[in-house]
Amino acid sequence: MNEHENGAPHESTVVAPASGSGELMTHGALPARFENPGLPPHVYRASDVEPAAGKRAERQVATLFALSMIATVVFLVAYFAIPDESTFFFPGIGTIKTINVVLGLSMGFSLFFIGIGAVHWAKTLMSDHEIVEERHLLRSPDVARAQAVDVVVEGGRNAQLDRRPLLKYTLGGALGLFALPFAFQIVGSLGPVSIEELKHTIWDPSENGGKPIRLMRDPEMTPIKLSDVTQGSVFHVMPETLQKYLDDGKHVLEAKAKAAVILIRLDPDLIKVKKARDWGVDGVVAYSKICTHVGCAVGLYEQQTHHLLCPCHQSTFDLTEDCAVIFGPAKRPLPQLKITVDDAGYLVAPEGFHEPVGPSFWERAR
Repeated sequence: MNEHENGAPHESTVVAPASGSGELMTHGALPARFENPGLPPHVYRASDVEPAAGKRAERQVATLFALSMIATVVFLVAYFAIPDESTFFFPGIGTIKTINVVLGLSMGFSLFFIGIGAVHWAKTLMSDHEIVEERHLLRSPDVARAQAVDVVVEGGRNAQLDRRPLLKYTLGGALGLFALPFAFQIVGSLGPVSIEELKHTIWDPSENGGKPIRLMRDPEMTPIKLSDVTQGSVFHVMPETLQKYLDDGKHVLEAKAKAAVILIRLDPDLIKVKKARDWGVDGVVAYSKICTHVGCAVGLYEQQTHHLLCPCHQSTFDLTEDCAVIFGPAKRPLPQLKITVDDAGYLVAPEGFHEPVGPSFWERAR
């Protein structure tokens, strides 16, 4: 039996390398090493050899950064000047808000011109000499690590920041202004523009000509009689005044978000707070359904413990203690809605909430 029949390969014979090559090669295999092919001749750019071309490229980059600054200023002006209600018709899309389009385009152009300016700067002015780095261990030697700052400084010199201050100042201006739109949105979102926006809900009698407002089942929008509310029962409630918002189709979600109420009946003797008893009817009490933590809907009721639970972050409110917080991240009780009974036996709210509903914010004391 020969080597082939034993399964041993034939092409295992080592061939002596060519004289002076110092490398081994086998039949049908690649060389263990390749010769260094070197680098092609460096091609100089116009800006490298012509001062006028370098100055022209500098002005082009500075112009792009200046356009970015103009777009950012447009964003800032539009943020205050364009009314939120302003709309226009866009073909293929329909009616859209003017402020959304202007803010989106201006911020997009601001970032676009910064990016294009940086690319043009790198292509025409920054150093583009080819560099070869030998392979080394993953961890750099201590000497190389200590030289990191020198590398950064050298990069700044290659970018010609010291020779071309116009680029440094325009880039700083573009990046500095570009940060302002984000800062404006953060500051503008820290709290309501007007505290009255949260104090006012469609439970206020002014929404009903000064008359008490009936409590309606949600979503059926049918009135609730006192006799309908049995011991331990839970009703999700909206005000009668919501109907006009449903008919108009305007600000419906905002109205519902602040007006959501949960109605529960328990033994009046269990209610330990006098105000909570006085604002209810025969143990029937109504509280805002909007959690005072971050505004989730508090819709879980434990009949045995008389606790209301927020499913988002487990804030727990005790109905017998005027919905005081007994567990979780919420920091204040759910606002109570004062209710009574009209001549027809229906539950009504003679007045709105006495405090802002929903999450807490630091201006509440005002």
